[in-house]
Amino acid sequence: MTISEPGGPIHERLLVVRERIAQAATRAGRDPAGITLVAVSKTQPAELVRAAAAAGQLVFGENRIEEAQGKMLALDEVSGLEWHMIGHVQSRKAREAAGAGFVLIHSVDTLKLAERLGQFARAAGRRQRVLLEINVSGEVSKAGFRAETREQWAALLPSLKQAAGTAGLHVQGLMTMAPQTMEPALARPFFERLRELSEYLAEQAVLGPAPVLSMGMSDDFEAAIEAGATMVRIGRAIFGERDEQLAKRGQPKE
Repeated sequence: MTISEPGGPIHERLLVVRERIAQAATRAGRDPAGITLVAVSKTQPAELVRAAAAAGQLVFGENRIEEAQGKMLALDEVSGLEWHMIGHVQSRKAREAAGAGFVLIHSVDTLKLAERLGQFARAAGRRQRVLLEINVSGEVSKAGFRAETREQWAALLPSLKQAAGTAGLHVQGLMTMAPQTMEPALARPFFERLRELSEYLAEQAVLGPAPVLSMGMSDDFEAAIEAGATMVRIGRAIFGERDEQLAKRGQPKE
């Protein structure tokens, strides 16, 4: 049996992940249908993405614009695929990101990037769906608007309001990454902080009443769902371990 055949390893892993998502949602009293699984296909070959699509997975997350465009071209005949940019977008790459065909960009981490993405989306006559990346842990290694304490929220509000009001963008919610920990339950307070921030921003009319919350990866997605995630980004649990040389680049394990 090959990886592209029904019942192959990708299919089996997807079944397990979907069941774990459903169980976590049920524990939290939530409808599993309200949680979107983004299969993180960064560094994975198009053949594996094709296998996941054959198993019914249509939403994929990429870290690099050029790599994503190559897969979009290679899988052009597969209908219904939805591509998300989940990696850091440099301001100088805003034009490419806005024109690459991403349904959603998760990683708008500065007001400058929001404005540039909006500028290029407007020039193309479209609105780019985005999420604002929030640093809820205060780790200097992480990008995003700093919001690790509630006391910071009021001071942060004008920047987030300006980003959300950028012409050419449709800000649909927030994204975060919790600190890496050996115990997934320890990540839950960080996910709860993002949910609380989203509630605060909804009260301030910065976000809509049901914002997207993109949080949770292979090691902690169940804790994220229990804390309110509406979108989880899972790579390793679906595709297996990445190539060691690629992993050495320092990318977080999704």
